[in-house]
Amino acid sequence: MTNHGETTGSPENGKAAGSDGTGPDAGHGEPARGERHVGQAAPDDHVDCTAYESHGAEHQVTLRTPAELADALPYLLGYRPEESIVLVALHDRAGRGRFGGRARLGIPASEDDWASVARQLAQGLVTGSERRGARPEQMVAYLCEEPAEGESGRQVMERLRPLAQKLRIECGQLDVPVIEALCISDGRFWSYCCGNAVCCPPEGLPMGLPGTSVLAAAATYAGLQVRGTLRELRARLLPWETAAALEQESALDAASMALVPRILDGAGRAGVAEETLELSARIMHRLADAPPMSGPLTSDLRDDELLAHDEAAALILGLQDRATRDRAAEWMEGEEAAPALRLWRALARRCVGPYGEHAAAPLTLAGWVAWSTGDDLEAREALAMALGADSGYLFARLLHQACNEGLDPESIRRCLRAERQDRGRPPARQPHGKEAPAEPVSEPPVEEASRPRRPARRSRSARAEGRASGTSVPRPRPPLAGGTHPTSPRTDRTRPRTSGNRTRPRTSGKSTAHRRDHSPEALRPGSDGREGEA
Repeated sequence: MTNHGETTGSPENGKAAGSDGTGPDAGHGEPARGERHVGQAAPDDHVDCTAYESHGAEHQVTLRTPAELADALPYLLGYRPEESIVLVALHDRAGRGRFGGRARLGIPASEDDWASVARQLAQGLVTGSERRGARPEQMVAYLCEEPAEGESGRQVMERLRPLAQKLRIECGQLDVPVIEALCISDGRFWSYCCGNAVCCPPEGLPMGLPGTSVLAAAATYAGLQVRGTLRELRARLLPWETAAALEQESALDAASMALVPRILDGAGRAGVAEETLELSARIMHRLADAPPMSGPLTSDLRDDELLAHDEAAALILGLQDRATRDRAAEWMEGEEAAPALRLWRALARRCVGPYGEHAAAPLTLAGWVAWSTGDDLEAREALAMALGADSGYLFARLLHQACNEGLDPESIRRCLRAERQDRGRPPARQPHGKEAPAEPVSEPPVEEASRPRRPARRSRSARAEGRASGTSVPRPRPPLAGGTHPTSPRTDRTRPRTSGNRTRPRTSGKSTAHRRDHSPEALRPGSDGREGEA
């Protein structure tokens, strides 16, 4: 079962960031500019329709029908959901409703799981709202699923009707009624709450063309953007599955034989760290100097061409050292952030075959840079994928939880800036040309030895060296045969796929961390010496 708790997109593509949460995986926060409001229907409106308003400091949009509410969903999330249950909290303010937190879960394949998922989603969103100091008064529910082969959209709507009813029951038991429940399928929508055949006919109503509604115009005017789907976003981070993957795997094998003994050796570890960081800096400059490309796919293909197999292998292996990874995390803002994020994405795509677990490091770095630069949507997906590659990767677990809780990444940035300044490295330059402020922290991070995972065919003496060095190197897994284009989106599935002994990285939020202290020290990279697989 896919399980995600989501907020809206980043400030760049949403400006309505914030969610009240779904248990451990959901984000929290108050909507920013562009927040949606809900009010009572005007006297001349149909009695079965509720009026919904979007009201901000500069823009106001009134949504009065289920059609307008269905059209608003991508703007509430910042992307177009697929195979999803979405709950949106509504808060009362001076007689008007206001869209608050949003929460999303994948629709379980088994109907036996529907009741527990509905309960988890409703309780998580209400609990998260209460923790943020604003219990919702009402809910809006969405069910989004495309028809299977030979199935119509109306059949999807009827098949999901019991799930909609369970959502209404669970929210009702929490005294937070669902005032509208919509099913969106095959380019049409249906209302589970409106029984009027005039405004909500049994055959459903067609969705408006993207970008043609009043809300779309207002969002464009406000500078808001809606991305594609989560599947397309994840495709930018998935390992290659093509003939080029075999060449990359051979390069990783060679790099592993050359670098792992040096990393596990206390004397050679520092040298590998410096080589890794210097090579990363050179490639970042190479990416930054490349001319811009239109579209994420063409941009990723160009970045792949600029990164040689042996370079990617050396960086992937070098980043398995936690201290090296933490120093690489300092490229998190200003002019360094964009090329760093492109590099970490490219490295995640190179963790092919039995090296899938090695993707935890570049995926975590990609998630951290995305979060640091305000892109919460990509941050959550990258961090969830990192946990799918290695569920025990502590840095990813802490960042994932902090991002979902709506915490400010500035506390972590201050720690990293201070560490960088202490080593004498210049801080990142901000877009306006000024250096980022380096604020001191009360306690410097403490690097403690982590328990290493044993690579394949290592001797006992080598394992002992790994324990002493504070470094862990994931063990490669058997490769997966076959494949498609390296960066092309896979449209056949969104769930983890297992072939042979290899498990594809999971993108659900199920592997989130248990609740921990959210102080800067608790979230600081390398602050917990118990991290076993960095």
